[in-house]
Amino acid sequence: MVVPAASGPRGRAPLTADKLACEADSHAAPLGAASPGAAAAAGRVQLLQAVDTELTADSVEWCPLQGYRRLLVCGTYQLQDQQAAGRPRERVGRLYLFRVPEGGPDAGPLQEVYRRDSQAVLDMKWCHRPVAGRPTLGLVDANGAVQLFCVLEFENSYVLQPVSHWAAEEEQTLATSLDWSTGKRGSPSGQPLSIVSSDAKGRLHLLHVGAGGQLVEKASWQGHSFEAWIAAFDYWHTDVVYSGGDDALLKGWDTRMEGVQVFSSRRHLAGVCSIQSSPHREHILASGSYDEHVLLWDTRDMRQPLVDVPVQGGVWRLKWHPFHHLLLAACMRGGFQILNCQDAIEGEEKQVLTCVSHKMANSLVYGADWSRLHSHHPQPSIVTVAEMPETSPPAGTEASSSGAGLLQAVQDGKSSRGPAAEASLCDGDHALGTESSASSLLATCSYYDHALHFWKYDSDKA
Repeated sequence: MVVPAASGPRGRAPLTADKLACEADSHAAPLGAASPGAAAAAGRVQLLQAVDTELTADSVEWCPLQGYRRLLVCGTYQLQDQQAAGRPRERVGRLYLFRVPEGGPDAGPLQEVYRRDSQAVLDMKWCHRPVAGRPTLGLVDANGAVQLFCVLEFENSYVLQPVSHWAAEEEQTLATSLDWSTGKRGSPSGQPLSIVSSDAKGRLHLLHVGAGGQLVEKASWQGHSFEAWIAAFDYWHTDVVYSGGDDALLKGWDTRMEGVQVFSSRRHLAGVCSIQSSPHREHILASGSYDEHVLLWDTRDMRQPLVDVPVQGGVWRLKWHPFHHLLLAACMRGGFQILNCQDAIEGEEKQVLTCVSHKMANSLVYGADWSRLHSHHPQPSIVTVAEMPETSPPAGTEASSSGAGLLQAVQDGKSSRGPAAEASLCDGDHALGTESSASSLLATCSYYDHALHFWKYDSDKA
């Protein structure tokens, strides 16, 4: 998918997004290469299910809102084989919506309830509070667009309904990431709602989200001299935005003054492609890079990081656990890792404990996310899209078997839930550390083997 324009610290030859997408077709690993037994051998993770996504998967996100936490989206990125005369090969993608059964993972495998063919998906994020009364997903694609989709429910199924669309007026370019201004636990519903996005021309875009989900550009500025891989809000001070680019720079910006830089750090040695502010502790920031290091920062002093963690793989995504000081890292060729950052954050020791380091053969792990669901003793299963229940759509369609009727019902105004959908804030519904730490659910998605993996993590295993 994406790697730095310049060689990294170990002299690896650069790969372009298109070259890597081509390689995905010829190096596909068999589904289930990471078997449940192999996962258990890592000590703390158990593979519950693997789903063949048909196209190469690069983004996965669990819905955080109460009443919708059984929903999981997965986005894909694929370079088409055929090229039109005089035109570049098209990047295509697909957006999947999965649902955990009513009884949780114990009750059966993930169910595909909706799919939508689209441009290649590079990043997705759920809003942590309802927009116009509905759960809302933000997405960026290979055409440089920021899109919003809301969840509509009908006859025990779901559809992702387009809400709004924004793209810069200039020549189309890859949109590489987005973030919502609602990551802090307990953020008030009256707080103005914004999105920040980044693109492959190094630009950053700040968008206002209206009450009905309309997207309006507030500001755009040149943030990096090469690709801007990531942009993210400070969840405690949402006037501050962080960005990382292929120029190996981590930057901070005050959005109240367009283009005004708060700081610029060259502590990473290669492209900075992942940033997330801690939702649990003010001033704590995590960043990840193609240099195969995760850095934890105290944003009050950005001269040196609090701790430097080598992870043996380029860090494409970082996700804080919703209830604990655990950091999930999607490390591309290095698989995924779970880092316990509590001692470093509390200032007791300048170290981070690696709880899990799980590599997957012939695979690039790009997407990873924690679920807010509970886990007890789920049984492992491996399925493909073709083996999904009858609610799953045939290849090439946009919705499940009930989806066509659902879409028509939505158009006719017959959705089973009106605008006041039963979605509530995810932030502040639990205090940090009050949830059971015995086990957590998470999902990862990988590129070469076009697979979505569903895992259970047990923190109390030896």
